[in-house]
Amino acid sequence: MIRHSVAGYLASNRRPRPVRLLLDTSYLYKLMAAPDHLSDAERMILTNHAVPVYVSAVSVWEMRLKFKARNRSGGRASPFDPNDVVAALDQQNVIFVPMTVSHAAQDLEVPIAHKDPFDELLLVQAQEEGLKLLTVDRQLVTHPLAITP
Repeated sequence: MIRHSVAGYLASNRRPRPVRLLLDTSYLYKLMAAPDHLSDAERMILTNHAVPVYVSAVSVWEMRLKFKARNRSGGRASPFDPNDVVAALDQQNVIFVPMTVSHAAQDLEVPIAHKDPFDELLLVQAQEEGLKLLTVDRQLVTHPLAITP
């Protein structure tokens, strides 16, 4: 299994341009749930202004669907109101990536094995915008466009 880490990517002399990170929805959940539990390396990455951090409308949409959905017990499938997430992100140095018609139409050059349309769209956006998808999702960490903290 090949895993690409941000630290390894930043240390590489072979990278053609500085890394630009697109946060995966799973990573946004991690940030919202336990921001105090980020590692020093994660804090350094996310506060390093030389490493632009992007958040996709696709992730906010996925969070909205989960926030509106109910689990069997009647509680929300996600505790995070997407409006609160956007407000919190607005206070950070992030760049929002819209979902475009081109993103929707584009094929992913290296397909994923599972059928999660949000994961595929995020990877297409990473592919088309020259980004790396920062993720903690075990189903994505081996994808060539994915990178771990």
